[in-house]
This record gives sequence, structure tokens and C-alpha cells, in this order.
Amino acid sequence: MSEVVEVAAAILLREGQEGTEFLLAQRPEGKPYSGYWEFPGGKVEPGESLREALQRELQEELGITLERAWPWLSCQYTYPHATVRLKFFRVVAWQGEIAPIEHSGFAWIRIGAVSPVAPLLPANGPILRALDLPSLYALTNAAANGIDAELARLESALAGGLRMIQVRDKTLSPSERLRLARGVMALTAGYPGARVLVNDDEALARAVGAHGLHLSSSRLMALAQRPSFERIGASCHTAEELARAAALGLDFALLGPLLPTKSHPGVIGMGWDEFARLSEKSPLPVFSLGGMKPELLETAWAFGAHGIALMRGW
Repeated sequence: MSEVVEVAAAILLREGQEGTEFLLAQRPEGKPYSGYWEFPGGKVEPGESLREALQRELQEELGITLERAWPWLSCQYTYPHATVRLKFFRVVAWQGEIAPIEHSGFAWIRIGAVSPVAPLLPANGPILRALDLPSLYALTNAAANGIDAELARLESALAGGLRMIQVRDKTLSPSERLRLARGVMALTAGYPGARVLVNDDEALARAVGAHGLHLSSSRLMALAQRPSFERIGASCHTAEELARAAALGLDFALLGPLLPTKSHPGVIGMGWDEFARLSEKSPLPVFSLGGMKPELLETAWAFGAHGIALMRGW
């Protein structure tokens, strides 16, 4: 087996007039896949950490100095000339003006928009879909709050920018859960880009026209293939479950419980360091779950999470 080349890659993010944008750079003549578009970055040199390599590559390729970056996804890809293991970082702050020093050009593209440049380097393709996921994933708690109160809470949250919701509430009766799911779908219809996933009930998800399905860990491990929904997520607690979610080609995973929660009294949680260890090699976006609050979002990013999932406080 050929040696695996470690690569640090940067997803530079900025706020544009129509939403968050990311940067793609075009590979120059004389390099493999010349003319293809990629996220900037390069090989990790001996003795370098991934972050050190990222900082050096950004200086060499774009002429900027790294200030803030969050570790994100990992993926491995085999090209005809090499097998690479990429670690992507979301870069949110830098110093200097971007210049295509080692590229033919660069382009800023709005997240969720059809890319105006092509072709894209094959290893980078799945990253565009992952980037389109919101950072906040809200789980319904109608069993505690009441269906009408939960729908009112959701209406306010949608107005405030919430765009991804899981209809959970598995203890409700089938008729109550159907009413809740229909209510959630009705509220989100007025918000383009809002997505609703139903927890572990394919029939209910299809009946209300949900955008996706969220799998419990037991359902995840029992599946032989990915269900046919636009978006599929799964709750995970172990490295084995995260690997299974990736093998099935799911879109994201929840990992926890991270911190103590009211819904699991007496459970201490894995803590941030264990969360980072388990999610470090994941090719899927991973949300932290358990004891989360909106003010912990940047902490979650710093430990490699795509975002946070929470039942209370959204």
C-alpha cells in the first residue's frame, strides 16, 4: 500500500451580501489536476502539526496570516498519483489581502449556491454539501412543553434564524406526534432552506413530507443501507457508531452525551476532550449533544464540532 500523504486544507469563510461565502482556488498549470478548483492547503511537512502546516500553506499560497481556525472534517482519497488524508479547517479570521500566489485564480462562492466554477477536485466535492448544514440543530420537546407551546417556541426560533429541526418526542401518541410534525412542517414552509427531520419513523417522515430522517443509534447499527431521504443524520455514542454512519453515507452525526443533562440525570457525559478524540477522524459533520447551550457554540467549534444540537434553550 502506498504511503498516505497528510494534508491540511482551509475553508476560508466570510460574510457576503447574500450569506456566508467560502473560497475556492484554481490549481495552476504544471501540477496534477491543473485547472481544477480546490480548497487551498497542502502537505504536512515532517515535524509540523496540522495547524502549523495550515498556517504555512496559507502564507505561501495566498499571502495571508492565520488568526482563527476551527478543526472540522477529515477524509481520505486515493488519486492516481497519491493517497491523501485531508484535515479541513474552517478559517474565520486572517490578516492580509488574499492573492493567488500559487494558484491561477480564486473565487468566493455562497454556501448553498450552485458553484460557478468547475471542475472541482474530487476529494473536495462532498465538503460543499457538508458546508450547507446549519450550526444549530434543534430537537423538539413537546412532551414537556405541550404541542401548542412547542410550536409557538419554534415559530419564534425560525424568525430568529433557526433552520434545522428534529421532530423527536417519541413518547407522544401517534396522533399527537403526527399533529406536532404537521405543525412543524407548516411553520417551516415559509422559511426557504429550513429542514425538518423526523426521529426514527420513516412512515411519519414520508406522511408529512419531511426533508429527512434522524436515526437512533440502535436503528443506525441495524441498517444495511441508507434510507432514501434528502438528509439523514444519526445519534452516535461510540467510534463504532460514527464509523457506521460514515459507511452508510449519512450526512451528519450527533455525538454525546457530552455534558450532564436534565434528561439523563446521573450521566456525567464524555467531556470535550473525548468528543474531540472521537470526532477527529470523522468524514461527517458532527454535532455535540448533551448539556448544550447556544453560548457553547464556539467552544464546540474549537473541539472540532460542526455545531451543537439541543432540546432546551434554542
